Amino acid sequence: MNLRRKVLLGLGALAVSPKGTSQGKALRIIVPFPAGGGTDVLARIVGEKLRGGYASTVLVENRVGASGRIGVDAVKNADPDGGTLLFIPDFLLTVYPHSFRKLSYDPFADFAAVAMVARSGLALSAGPALPDSVRSISQYVDWARSNPKNAFFATTSPGGTPHFIGVMLARDSGIALSPVHYKGGAPALQDLLGGQIPLSVNPVGEVLPYVKGGKLRVLATTGTQRSRFLPEVPTMVESGFPQIVVEPWLGFFAPAKTPADTVGRLAAAIGEAMKAPDTVQSFEKFGNQAVVGTPAATAAALKAELARWQPIVKASGFTAED
Repeated sequence: MNLRRKVLLGLGALAVSPKGTSQGKALRIIVPFPAGGGTDVLARIVGEKLRGGYASTVLVENRVGASGRIGVDAVKNADPDGGTLLFIPDFLLTVYPHSFRKLSYDPFADFAAVAMVARSGLALSAGPALPDSVRSISQYVDWARSNPKNAFFATTSPGGTPHFIGVMLARDSGIALSPVHYKGGAPALQDLLGGQIPLSVNPVGEVLPYVKGGKLRVLATTGTQRSRFLPEVPTMVESGFPQIVVEPWLGFFAPAKTPADTVGRLAAAIGEAMKAPDTVQSFEKFGNQAVVGTPAATAAALKAELARWQPIVKASGFTAED
């Protein structure tokens, strides 16, 4: 936690302007989840790099609520002048269109893809509410089958990727699992650490500090291969669940009518930030692989993931009402 606190304290406002840069231009980066979570920390790392180059003032703003949709709507309705960006894990644009009955935004009509900056994995982590003997997914399934009244798992929001990991695990194992939805990864982990809930599905980067401190144990990760950050932990495929492969990514998006040249300048500035060795190192410390994604490549990834999740969500029968 010391590293995370240092990043948050050091990057807290991102609003101090060095003299003589960017002609006074200001940039807001909207993060739809609470401060302190994995998405927020990465946004602040990139924001620090953009300050003084693309913009003289950079402010990371946490717009929390409605499972992240309030922050997304804030960017949808912002002026398309290059002064406001959305920074999100992909599921708000790739899964939500299928999981929410009513959604106030369209991933393509309302947003312009700017840059993918990170790839990660998801971790299924056990806390003190689970017996210490539960060390694998198969053991967790056996425990949940024997303890149906306690078979809960935490998610970072309803209808998102972490939620559907639990949905797919319940489907493929033939057990009943009940999700408990939180407003981001940080509060979910608080309850996991406090013993209020036995299992949580989070980005790998969010759980790493607790795993290293011996406070949590990861039962499995969701990538095609073992996470480079948790090489001793098996994947869900290795654990006997070949259909549960999810490799989330995070990226920046602008309001839809942002001019193409402005999107290009934003993408170039973000790309330069992501090439910096200290950015790569900082991302890795938080369990994320830094990438440089063009607007076209980011839009293509969005299109592919949107198509991929449609049958998964439909088959689950889940619909988010609020």
